[in-house]
Amino acid sequence: MSTKRVILQSIITCPLCHHKKEETMPTDACQYFYECENCHQRLKPLQGDCCVFCSYGTLKCPPMQMGNCCSN
Repeated sequence: MSTKRVILQSIITCPLCHHKKEETMPTDACQYFYECENCHQRLKPLQGDCCVFCSYGTLKCPPMQMGNCCSN
C-alpha cells in the first residue's frame, strides 16, 4: 500500500508585484485570503480554486495534494 507524501511548504507569488514568499500551508483548513508582504495586495482564490495556495502557490493545498476536494 502506498501513501502520498503531503508537502506543506509552497511558494506564493503575488500576481500584482511578483513578490515570492515560502509559506507553510495549513493542514486543517483552506486559506482563503493572503496579504502580500511587499505590495500589501490582498489575494483571494481565483474562480474554481479553493484557496490561495491552489491559485498562486507552487503546490496545491494538502487536501488537493491527496486528491480530495477542499470544503470552502
